[in-house]
Amino acid sequence: MKKQLLAAAIAAFAVSGVAVAHEAGDVILRVGVAHVAPDVNSGKISTGLTGKIPGTKADVDSNTQLGLTATWIVAPHLGVEVLAATPFTHDIKVKGLPGDFAAANGKFGKATHLPPTVSAQYFFLDPKSKFQPYVGLGLNYTIFFNEKLAGREKTLGFHGLDLENSWGLAAQIGADVAITDRLFLNAAVWKIDINTTATSRHEALGKVKVDVDIDPWVYFFGVGYKF
Repeated sequence: MKKQLLAAAIAAFAVSGVAVAHEAGDVILRVGVAHVAPDVNSGKISTGLTGKIPGTKADVDSNTQLGLTATWIVAPHLGVEVLAATPFTHDIKVKGLPGDFAAANGKFGKATHLPPTVSAQYFFLDPKSKFQPYVGLGLNYTIFFNEKLAGREKTLGFHGLDLENSWGLAAQIGADVAITDRLFLNAAVWKIDINTTATSRHEALGKVKVDVDIDPWVYFFGVGYKF
């Protein structure tokens, strides 16, 4: 009996208390924690002297920052979202360098990026539902800046570090849960296509570069407010 009463109470709460969750013309601003977890697929490191070096690759670590999203509900079930964040900074690592250059393995440098992403979203349920799951598909432009070599790499004869900016698709799944008629909890996950070429130079090896598919998962949890 207690379980039945609890289930009835939950059901009643889910359909009451909030008049309209998402109406056409609404703007929802969200703020929360955004975690970028790269899913790296690296090519072989190449140099002007040796070409591609077998067994070598690059890696990129994770980072967490303040995430911001804004969604404009353009029509019932349809929205347009912009994803932004404070800048993410990632350590860049290399593996497999042989012989005299093995000392360069490990942390090679770091880079900062911004991943502005615009997505079209589809909300599955009735606009009056307190629970609003959605999917999105959009376009990402990742801007890399403030690239720096690790101090050890400089002593080994490397100079400069550059990462190319990237265009790519972004897929998303998420959900809003209404707390009041204007306040929401939000959780979302993106898979973003980010491909870059990292380039440095070495006194003896010449140009050193590697193609890297970073392709991160981005996890967001925060609160939203409807205007």
